[in-house]
Amino acid sequence: MDISYSQVQFIAEIKQKVRQAQYEALKAVNTELINLYWELGKAIAEKQAMGWGKAIVPTLSKELQKEFPEMTGFSEGNLWLMAQFYTEYQADINLVPMVREISWSKHIVILKRCKDPQERLFYTIATKKMGWTKDVLIHQVENKTYQKYLLNQTNFNEVLPDKIKNQAYLAVKDQYNFGFLEMSEQHSEYELEQALIRNIRDFLLELGADFSFIGNQYKIHVDDKEYRIDLLLFHRKLQSLIAIELKIGEFEPEYKGKMEFYLSVLNDTVKLPHENPAIGIIICKSKNRTVVEYSLKTATLPIGIATYTTTEQLPETYKDLLPMTEEIMQKLMEWKG
Repeated sequence: MDISYSQVQFIAEIKQKVRQAQYEALKAVNTELINLYWELGKAIAEKQAMGWGKAIVPTLSKELQKEFPEMTGFSEGNLWLMAQFYTEYQADINLVPMVREISWSKHIVILKRCKDPQERLFYTIATKKMGWTKDVLIHQVENKTYQKYLLNQTNFNEVLPDKIKNQAYLAVKDQYNFGFLEMSEQHSEYELEQALIRNIRDFLLELGADFSFIGNQYKIHVDDKEYRIDLLLFHRKLQSLIAIELKIGEFEPEYKGKMEFYLSVLNDTVKLPHENPAIGIIICKSKNRTVVEYSLKTATLPIGIATYTTTEQLPETYKDLLPMTEEIMQKLMEWKG
């Protein structure tokens, strides 16, 4: 039986309502589970502080598994994780409100792999806001995403509207890991671009959440002259076109001028009326951070300057470049919203 367009729309709306209800139900279940684990962790930690021996935990584990065979999560190891979770999080006024926002399995990843409270807060917020799965979260932690976001060099605070500047700030990393390309150290810009296109799924995963691919060697025209942007993407949450230029050498100040030209043309000829200004990302093999700072001072359109590597290693100098604790917390709180 044929159905009308309005009927199709109606069915689609009902399906969306069901999906939303399923999502809300899952959120409610997660909240209750985290509440339970928090209370169990608190109870165990308090008894330990009173001088109870470690033997109570294996005993408790056996009794809970016997009493509630349909429930998982009461292993001895998991109970100790609950106690650690409570002990390490309860004193942090910024972490406590976030503990119910993500699933227990993701909390375990953060708890085990991140020791710094602000790093834990970053990954908790990011997991919630960007919808990371457990596997994606593990990839982001292993890839030092926290450090790469905090060190990014952009002029977004100066040139972007308030409504998107915080989200945009954390849409650009300081360094991208293209180790998945398995390229030799010597390669051309064309080879780099083609390798990224062939591995587009891994490339978008490395960029972060909400990036969509539009095209490579994207053509724009000014009068009768044609220009090409290496890669053109779209960021769904920012509602912005993202122009990417790839450079296999060190960043040069003139790259900024060329990117501003591309962004101006995109804003005038490609951007839709409801979209936010186009954003540029120049990804180079290396950069002098001071040169980048001076270049961005005179930029009037939103640009980020990043580097890429084809290895897994994060430069040791990153540890010395991280902002002060207060500045990190301010950035995280602004991003949290």
